[in-house]
Amino acid sequence: MGLIRRNKKGSDSIVQNSQQWLFENDGTQASRSDYDFTQMVIPPIPQENLQESDTEVTSIPEIPSVPAKEPKDEKKLRKPWLKRFDVYIIKKFLGTFVFAILLLLAIVVMFDINEKLDAMLTAPLKETVFKYFMNFLPYFANQFAPLFVFISVIFFTSKLADHSEIIAMLSSGISFRRLMVPYLISATIIAIFTLVLALYVIPPANVKRIEYTNQWVKNKRVDFGDNIQLQVRPGVMAYMSRYDNTTKRGFRFTMEEFKGNKLVSRITAQDVRYDSLGRWQLNDYGIRKFTGLKETLTKGSSLDTMLNIEPRDFLIAKNDQEMLTSPQLKDYIDKQKARGVANLQQFELEYEKRYAMTAAAFILTVIGLSLSSRKVRGGMGVNIGIGLMLSFSYILFMTVTQTFAISGYTSPRLAMWIPNIVYTIIAIFLYRRAAQ
Repeated sequence: MGLIRRNKKGSDSIVQNSQQWLFENDGTQASRSDYDFTQMVIPPIPQENLQESDTEVTSIPEIPSVPAKEPKDEKKLRKPWLKRFDVYIIKKFLGTFVFAILLLLAIVVMFDINEKLDAMLTAPLKETVFKYFMNFLPYFANQFAPLFVFISVIFFTSKLADHSEIIAMLSSGISFRRLMVPYLISATIIAIFTLVLALYVIPPANVKRIEYTNQWVKNKRVDFGDNIQLQVRPGVMAYMSRYDNTTKRGFRFTMEEFKGNKLVSRITAQDVRYDSLGRWQLNDYGIRKFTGLKETLTKGSSLDTMLNIEPRDFLIAKNDQEMLTSPQLKDYIDKQKARGVANLQQFELEYEKRYAMTAAAFILTVIGLSLSSRKVRGGMGVNIGIGLMLSFSYILFMTVTQTFAISGYTSPRLAMWIPNIVYTIIAIFLYRRAAQ
């Protein structure tokens, strides 16, 4: 049985050998051949292979199924909330903020040295550096943190707009509202940092700073008081004709206790002395107690007593409110109000100012982005000029409202929050205009 074949090159052949077909190659280079398969004869299959068999067919072992992969955790599949452009803007914001603070602090240091040069030449260099400047720079930076935030937003956002980066972000499908997110995150970081400094860190530092200025620059500490009258506790009033804090000594002391409109007891002393443990020593004293029309008199040369009075309760200096942390400031205000002290506006203003200045960081950030997110014909200088004008107007407005509170026309809380309310309205207007 043969196979018709045409070879172009080589000598491949297929031959029939008994019941098998063999393909042979003599080792020469193979080339394409055309086979005529219509002439091929398929060998017959033996009949014995077609007969049914009673032998049991071994079952094919089942292939173990591969367990389906469980879906990954949704948190792993979830896309990161902060995008690349968010990180980019946050770095720009915080970097510009730190750079602006360092730059302005360097200028402030030069002016401050020029103003206090005589005192700094007299004072030891170690105290000038570590007791004054190391405490003055954080205080100044925290006082003007909202101004630095506003200038930073205006500066780097105007630069982004000038390079058409803001346009590229908005053209890629990012809304103006979404663009605001990294700005608010940066403002939150700065606000939390400045709030912690204002509430707990800077007041203890101000103690050292004010001590230095009182000792070497100008003494603003109040060490004397005349005609001091205050409420020790409800129904108990104390009076001193004069008190000297340098010697911790008071003169012509009187304390009266009332029940309703009736005088119950009266204590008098020629002089009193205060010690560091909070004790008052009455010298040459007399105690009168009244029961109806009956009077009882007790005299003595010296008597130690604990009165709920401290010299700082009636010797109030100009910057005393800056040396108290916010919890201490709150307790002091409540305590003095209970004693009937009226001149507490500076303390209440300082307490409200620490929170109002923190909220100003968010307001001025929104205003800064809304003003500088678009490229203007005058370039970046126009936006910076507008930003400086608005920031200084904010500080001026806050100074004016503080004067109203000191004069008694408004409450300290309202005085400190009026600028924030007004500039919040301005921020909403500019935001809606910029988002269109």
